[in-house]
Amino acid sequence: MPTMHFQPSLLDVVPEGGATLGPLAQHVERTLLSHGAWVDVRPGWVSGSDEVFERLAADVPWRAERRQMHERIIEVPRLLCFYGEGVALPHSLLDRSISTLTEHYRPEPGEGFVTAGLCYYRDGRDSVAWHGDTIGRSRTEDTMVAIVSFGSPRRLLLRPRHGRAEAIGLALGHGDLIVMGGSCQRTWEHAIPKSARDVGPRISVQFRPRGVR
Repeated sequence: MPTMHFQPSLLDVVPEGGATLGPLAQHVERTLLSHGAWVDVRPGWVSGSDEVFERLAADVPWRAERRQMHERIIEVPRLLCFYGEGVALPHSLLDRSISTLTEHYRPEPGEGFVTAGLCYYRDGRDSVAWHGDTIGRSRTEDTMVAIVSFGSPRRLLLRPRHGRAEAIGLALGHGDLIVMGGSCQRTWEHAIPKSARDVGPRISVQFRPRGVR
């Protein structure tokens, strides 16, 4: 298990019976972006999320990756794990999350969420560079990516791919939900920048439809 210095939230009380999901209808705030992109945010969607964070940190088979970057191989600055369609997820709350998100959002793209990609940001040195999830159908089609954050908040930035518009910043952690939809993956980019501050660990779970990475 990765080492961590995690400070639980005093507001994230574990309900009797374990972590639960709050309602989505009338609790999600949508922001319309340019070029047909949009983002939905639902703060504190998961109650008891810190217990889920601790379970995921301990039970997920995290792996470090190395990738080609120009002419050299670099360490990916976060730990990763991917659960494909039909693969058992490491916590029952993630199964409930996929079902609930699919039920709520299916009318928009006409499809549900089927895979879960997990990222472990151990401290402020871990990050992800500017990118869009454009492997597969999202390169040419409108799709959705839903991200649930567990653990300490980290700042997620969004900016349009073209132009000089100022980036939008959101601090996500302790059970917060963000859904990026419409053309967001191909007309906008998102990133988790490095932080010089003493930030605690965060796990993000990205739910995607079939054929999107």
